[in-house]
Amino acid sequence: MPDVVLPCLDEAGALPWVLSRLPDGYRAVVADNGSTDGSPQIAADLGATVVHVPQRGFGAAAHAGLEAATADVVCFCDADGSMDPAELPRVADPVLAGDADLVLGRRRPTGRGAWPAHARVANVALGVMLRRRTGHSLHDLGPMRAARREALLGLGLTDRRFGYPLEMVTRASDAGWRIHEVDVTYSPRAEGTRSKVTGTVLGTLRTIRDMREVLAR
Repeated sequence: MPDVVLPCLDEAGALPWVLSRLPDGYRAVVADNGSTDGSPQIAADLGATVVHVPQRGFGAAAHAGLEAATADVVCFCDADGSMDPAELPRVADPVLAGDADLVLGRRRPTGRGAWPAHARVANVALGVMLRRRTGHSLHDLGPMRAARREALLGLGLTDRRFGYPLEMVTRASDAGWRIHEVDVTYSPRAEGTRSKVTGTVLGTLRTIRDMREVLAR
């Protein structure tokens, strides 16, 4: 069964719910990126494998979690409660069945407050750039995704900031991977948590900057 990498930075309010929603047999690898709210201990107490990642950055946490995983298939999911881990089989099953090499969860908001307007606009723009770059009809760079661990490591991903999810897709495309999209629900984050990527206009602008750098390579 898959391992699930959960990049984490101060997600104490969401982790109990997130970890309780993992499907049977899925193992959580919480890659903690310097939390100060007790998130690592909460995750450990709930049975997750905790990896401490001193290098700051979303990509640094995600990649450290990938390296610490041991399952053949690895999923990625946010730890802030915006995505339901119970839906992970939607992205993992096509990989497990050999029907796809990389599956991305296309976020479908459950309410108006789930996805800020500035983040939606940025996502549309990035989707257009991504389709031009890869030729794949992709609409979202959603954080819920799945692929085989050794194949991912073989891509040689180097971005350790917000460009990591995009670099994964572009390198997979260049390698001729079969990339699919499936719908997953996207909800408001748990109370007391905030997106480190698109929760603010500044965070969104930083994300766009990092992803443009990836596309320019």
